[in-house]
Amino acid sequence: MPKRGKKYQDAAKLIDRAMLYDVNEAMDLVVKTGTAKFDETVEAHFKMGLDGRHADQQIRGAVVLPNGTGKTKRVLVFAKGEKAHEAEAAGADFVGAEELAQKIQHENWFDYDVVVATPDMMGVVGRLGRILGPKGLMPNPKSGTVTMDLTKALHEIKAGKVEYRLDKQNIVHTPIGKVSFGAAKLAENYQALVEAIIKAKPAAAKGQYIKSATVASTMGPGVKINPTKLG
Repeated sequence: MPKRGKKYQDAAKLIDRAMLYDVNEAMDLVVKTGTAKFDETVEAHFKMGLDGRHADQQIRGAVVLPNGTGKTKRVLVFAKGEKAHEAEAAGADFVGAEELAQKIQHENWFDYDVVVATPDMMGVVGRLGRILGPKGLMPNPKSGTVTMDLTKALHEIKAGKVEYRLDKQNIVHTPIGKVSFGAAKLAENYQALVEAIIKAKPAAAKGQYIKSATVASTMGPGVKINPTKLG
């Protein structure tokens, strides 16, 4: 283990590692222990009672956080004709078709946070799977990023839509805001995310669905939340 700085050690003393906190207490502690010089992001981590190796135990989706994420996302849209105009009007940062695919392939271009595409463009976007896939940028119908309703998709992303998905360790990691939001707004965002994850519960899930839940700021220690109160 690397040696932690004094700030981290002082922050860690405020947290009882054996304790499972309720949501409001946990968010209070995350705010108190987020003492870096920058406005730290707060992330929620859920250890799920799922086995992602089975297709019927996968979860993936998106939810608009009531208080946003504290970060304005840059959106790249693959669209043509009328749909390209719609994307521009709805606030897309970059809009295009084959020429943008070429730019990504040949220039390793990543000046965007989310990629959205109309279904007819997936033939072009599909060729970028090896580049966008590992970075979690591949458009997907389940997360609402392959759609004909570009206005709705863009407004949701700009309003604070986050994606959740099960990783190879059967954990879901999702940002729920910034330390500067304060405990109450973070708790609201956290509840919205938990409700979306519970709604996405696959029929094949067995046993305890959410095994453990932890929240932490970028530089702060983790705070455990009692998962039995989550449903």
